[in-house]
Amino acid sequence: MTPALQFQFDNRFVTDLPGDPEEENFRRQIQNACYSHVDPKPVVRPELVAYASEVAELLDLSPAACESNEFVEVFSGNRKLDGMAPYATCYGGHQFGNWAGQLGDGRAINLGEIVNASGERWALQLKGAGPTPYSRTADGLAVLRSSVREFLCSEAMAHLSVPTTRALSLATTGESVVRDILYDGNPAPEPGAVVCRVAPSFTRFGHFEILTARREIDLLRRLVDYTIRHDFPDLEVSDDPKERTVRWFNEVCARTARMIVEWMRVGFVHGVMNTDNMSILGLTIDYGPYGWLEDYDPEWTPNTTDAANRRYRFGQQAPIAQWNLLQLANAIYPLVDDVDPLQQALASFGTFYQREYAAMMQTKLGFTTGDDGDRELIAELLSILAAEETDMTIFFRRLAALDINAPDPAILTDAYYSKDGQARVRERTERWLSDYAARLAFEGIDQDERRAAMNRVNPKYVLRNYLAQLAIDKAEEGDFGLVNELLDVLRKPYDEQPEFDHHAAKRPDWARDRAGCSMLSCSS
Repeated sequence: MTPALQFQFDNRFVTDLPGDPEEENFRRQIQNACYSHVDPKPVVRPELVAYASEVAELLDLSPAACESNEFVEVFSGNRKLDGMAPYATCYGGHQFGNWAGQLGDGRAINLGEIVNASGERWALQLKGAGPTPYSRTADGLAVLRSSVREFLCSEAMAHLSVPTTRALSLATTGESVVRDILYDGNPAPEPGAVVCRVAPSFTRFGHFEILTARREIDLLRRLVDYTIRHDFPDLEVSDDPKERTVRWFNEVCARTARMIVEWMRVGFVHGVMNTDNMSILGLTIDYGPYGWLEDYDPEWTPNTTDAANRRYRFGQQAPIAQWNLLQLANAIYPLVDDVDPLQQALASFGTFYQREYAAMMQTKLGFTTGDDGDRELIAELLSILAAEETDMTIFFRRLAALDINAPDPAILTDAYYSKDGQARVRERTERWLSDYAARLAFEGIDQDERRAAMNRVNPKYVLRNYLAQLAIDKAEEGDFGLVNELLDVLRKPYDEQPEFDHHAAKRPDWARDRAGCSMLSCSS
């Protein structure tokens, strides 16, 4: 019988870079190596919860293949295919601003890299597939709760056109995993799960940081050269290795800036912007305690660990990205041996981000050209949104329907969490809407065209925290229907989909303070 899954493996990471010679899987410090060989831990009773058909297509997988027993066996960690070379990678990182030393893939195991029929290379990675040498004191497993969130959000972000890693599949393991969800001394068993993540590369800032911290400069040079050769091939035109490294760093800065702009556009808060959670490809990676900014509050963070200092709050994401890029610059400095070009690249991040952010906000507001007065108009709008509890997603979606010939704030009523709140900002809102309508009238944009343009960048559907929790609640009871329904709805986040209007509703009162709906821990 022909196997359902047939991949062309191209495991360049393990063939081009040095690995850990120790084959035993036990916790340890890894020196002079980029990875350690490790197999996934077999599970008792894997069951497929959902798969993303779009990601399957990237991997040349048919629906029949994805619904086969072989598929769930492979992507739960129970079966190795010919050509697989499973491994976990070594990296370090700054966590909440402090150097944490060696971290590594503590609960992620790379199955290998494949080449599809179009010549694209994709890395396959299982999250929650068991311990690795980098697991420290943890078990390397993941619970269904966090896995549902990662699976759905990866795909939601992709369909929102936000740079992201992808998720092929989500499977339960038939086993329990003990976690203390609130870190309050009350651990309890939860259903275990495994997500298969897919990306061109899972390389992080921390992969370079750990090598410099250990003064393994020759290996650092090899890793940078490898990364440029395979992930940034257009930059290989320069024969000067220092110039090539600087050009690469500039490109990483630009990609990171674009990613943050897209986060801000849709109201996404990553929650754990440690340097080990930053992709050199400018992809959103590691969906831990993330959140969607329902009530527009620039000070909000979804992470309970960050509740006191709010380092990773919504409004701080660009400065934190620049700080993380500074740590990457420090890591590659031994290869450049010149501060100026690295400082210039870091400065260009701020300039580039501000320009792209301004253009993004103008697009959200339906402007087709820039204007010197837009900065003040945007600043006043964001101030009004923050003054009262206002649903960001609903506000911008409703704003698209505004009649600029008779601007009426009543059209925005659904965006407020209380009528009193809307009343308290009514006068400011009326003045702003008048200025906004005049700005649009100056451009002379057709109302229908403006509405359509705004609705292409202001989503109606996002993975609201309470929606994810409802799907988790049902999944933990063995009902995967809502997981698959949300996956389908979030494929078309900018479409009206009136049959799913209830998934576009603002956060209900019951979800205001419930764990998983307001703030989340790193427990998984």
